[in-house]
Amino acid sequence: MRHIKKPVFFIVVALLVVFTLLNVFGISTYYGDITTTVIKSVSDIRWGIDISGGVEVTFSPAEDVDATQDELDAAKTALELRLVNLGITDYEVYVDYSNSDIIVRFPWQSDEEDFDPEEAVQELGETAELTFREGYETDDYGNPSGTTADTIILTGDMVTSAQAVFWEDEDGTYEYGVSLVLNEEGTEAFAEATTRLAEEEGIISIWMDNTCISYPTVSSAITDGQCQITGDFTYEEASELAEKISAGSLPFALEASNFRSISASMGEGAKNTMLIAGLVAFIIICIYMIVSYKLPGVVACIALFGQVVGTVACVTGFFGNISGVTLTIPGIAGIILAVGIDVDANVVTFERVKEELRQGKTLDTALDHGYQKAWRAIFDGNITIVFVAIILMGAFGPSDSIIATIMKPIYFMFPTTIEGTIYSFGYTLLVGVIMNFIFGVLSSRLMLGSLSRFKGLRNPELYGGVKNDENL
Repeated sequence: MRHIKKPVFFIVVALLVVFTLLNVFGISTYYGDITTTVIKSVSDIRWGIDISGGVEVTFSPAEDVDATQDELDAAKTALELRLVNLGITDYEVYVDYSNSDIIVRFPWQSDEEDFDPEEAVQELGETAELTFREGYETDDYGNPSGTTADTIILTGDMVTSAQAVFWEDEDGTYEYGVSLVLNEEGTEAFAEATTRLAEEEGIISIWMDNTCISYPTVSSAITDGQCQITGDFTYEEASELAEKISAGSLPFALEASNFRSISASMGEGAKNTMLIAGLVAFIIICIYMIVSYKLPGVVACIALFGQVVGTVACVTGFFGNISGVTLTIPGIAGIILAVGIDVDANVVTFERVKEELRQGKTLDTALDHGYQKAWRAIFDGNITIVFVAIILMGAFGPSDSIIATIMKPIYFMFPTTIEGTIYSFGYTLLVGVIMNFIFGVLSSRLMLGSLSRFKGLRNPELYGGVKNDENL
């Protein structure tokens, strides 16, 4: 602890305050009527069906499509991917093979007020087929015909990534489009088509179902597997199109044949009750820790607060590389349980420190030995919970998630189970344990070591020991 300087405590607390404020209010940028969320806030939390209710929609193939079981399964997977891309993990997707229907249940948006199921279905998006076709020939109804109907150059499953882009024209106005990266098969097909059509300045039309969204003229061969969809897009339209393409290609077009509202099974009252219970429990825990462990107890309370804030940040999608999740009642329980685990880690550590002090060790030695001896017990206890959380997320989460993919050799004999309430519990428990290592162990040690550098705070009694001038 001797190498930890006095300012460290204030630096850690200041960073925690900034982190909390960012998590509560978030950061957004504004350009005209375009709002871009840079950092998500707690207001962006999407509550589960059990808390806020949601919508149930039945998707059916278009009338002229006779879907096979494999095609229905592929459409189900594409819908699941679309939901995950929207940060919706509390969902249920079922296939009714007898009627060729796909039933989807998912919660309302975080800012939804009117609870209009039709608008909620629109948020899920038009999961249409993306095709690049040769030429731009249409019939009287605007559907592709002739060469355009017969010659498909690319399909959506040949696109590996899509993102909205913008550029500034010569007159200073901004244009928006979608940048695509193609897989190997798509690169070869697109290179052959653009090389051939560039000689005659032909057209490649881009379609979502039977709606043409762009029909650019080919001026040069494109052989690097990258292209852009241009047109009269707003930023929101370009972003929405990129999300639809990223959601994967469907083997056929889907139509929403039926939708209805779902009432919350527990409701807003249950959420508020759990949040109040969690707050009361947190206050009682802090009082107990301060009374029992004095100065280390104060540090533990700060670390506990940091753990909760960090967990909520992971739920909202605060960290750009970590997708947010839908928060359910069991998810809130996971946060509260993780707090209890953090308290246990602090108790183990501080009891070790007290033992060292009562054996006559100096304060610095007691702190060093206390954290070192407690580390193994904390690690063993937390790592087992990590295993449990991962198993829950793999068993009850999206079938195409990283965890589910890793656990596939274990789960291959069981049918896929999507239960967002359990997935939310596993997720909050997992990130809570990770935050325990960051705040309950690392940050706690830094703050306590920093405070122990102040002469007025080096009395062993403040750390649970017996006053002894030799220990100062």
